Amino acid sequence: MGASKLMIRSLYFWVLVSIGLGVGVGVFSPETGVRLKFLGDAFVSGIKVLVGPLIFTTVTLGISQMQSKSHAAKIGMKALIYFEVVSTFALLIGLAIANLLKPGASFPLDPSALDSRLVEGYLHSKASLLNPLEGVNLVQVLIFSLLFGAGLHAMNGETKGRIETWINQLKKIAFYALSRYMWLAPIGAGSAMAFTVGKFGVSSLKPLLGLMACFYGTCLLFVFGVLGLILRRSGIRVMSFLKYLKEEILLVLGTSSSESALAPLMQKLEALGCDRSIVGLVVPTGYSFNLDGTNIYLTLSALFIAQAFHVELSLWEQLSILGVAMISSKGASGVTGAGFITLAATLSVVPGIPVVGLTLILGIDRFMSEARALTNMIGNGVASIAISDWEGALDQKTVAARLGSS
Repeated sequence: MGASKLMIRSLYFWVLVSIGLGVGVGVFSPETGVRLKFLGDAFVSGIKVLVGPLIFTTVTLGISQMQSKSHAAKIGMKALIYFEVVSTFALLIGLAIANLLKPGASFPLDPSALDSRLVEGYLHSKASLLNPLEGVNLVQVLIFSLLFGAGLHAMNGETKGRIETWINQLKKIAFYALSRYMWLAPIGAGSAMAFTVGKFGVSSLKPLLGLMACFYGTCLLFVFGVLGLILRRSGIRVMSFLKYLKEEILLVLGTSSSESALAPLMQKLEALGCDRSIVGLVVPTGYSFNLDGTNIYLTLSALFIAQAFHVELSLWEQLSILGVAMISSKGASGVTGAGFITLAATLSVVPGIPVVGLTLILGIDRFMSEARALTNMIGNGVASIAISDWEGALDQKTVAARLGSS
């Protein structure tokens, strides 16, 4: 009886129930599922607003409380190097799998049936995600936080202490507000899932199931291969780590947004034994610069479209796509739709690939966004562990205690 009561009080349980109900609504009443879209959008929008103060406080304190300027700079440099190396692996794996399996080669394409207006309308409706003049732009918040933290680090005396105290109080308020807001997650996750299934259905996905299977399989290969090896170096089994993050994984799966798990991920990493200042710097920065799932999506989808149109890409053209993707993926947040916009920008580097080809994956982009967001979130968790371990700031006793019982 005690275990059942504990389960009923768990957010994990209610998100799981809500996702199941959302799938049911989408299957049996598609019109209702489509009408519920506004609830999912509203939940993610609220997360985006609340994440801004959280990033500001954690990054600012993370830099301000570093041992020295050189230590803060060293952590930042190591994080950027790590991000670039691992992101490049993600891009290369996407290219390799696309060339090996050629998921788009057998696509029964009728170019005359493609309507470019669908892509234009989708890109226009989602453009605000990457528009610095609308909404909350997390890259701007991150840059401001880095500069503010560096300035605060340079200060001395009581004034610095008071400012740090105020920011720390603001951080506690932000975490509390977000933790209360997360109890709306079942509504957001369930309505988002109802919309996805109701709008696109399962039968409409049959022609593109190969690409979806290829993408999900590639993300799993990356998580269990590349990230698994990185975790193994820190003495952690990837399955134990994933089990430890089961609540966050389910939350991201339901909302298709890695930002929804930002705050609980940071709390879990600190509880796991990672250094607080490193987590406060690496995770928020990684949410803009370490998007492994998005990188896999970019190269795999770009080659899928090229193969569907029977466009032969030279090695140089494929490397050009990789180079542009390395840049264009930076700043693409974990919100649904950002990856699609970034793909449109990436395709512009190869004129031979028709942009109208984006309509081929428009219908399943929402389904692939779950894998993108999950891989992004897990990748940033692994980054914090790796850099904490790299700095000798990973408490192995706490890791053993937490994962041993997870």
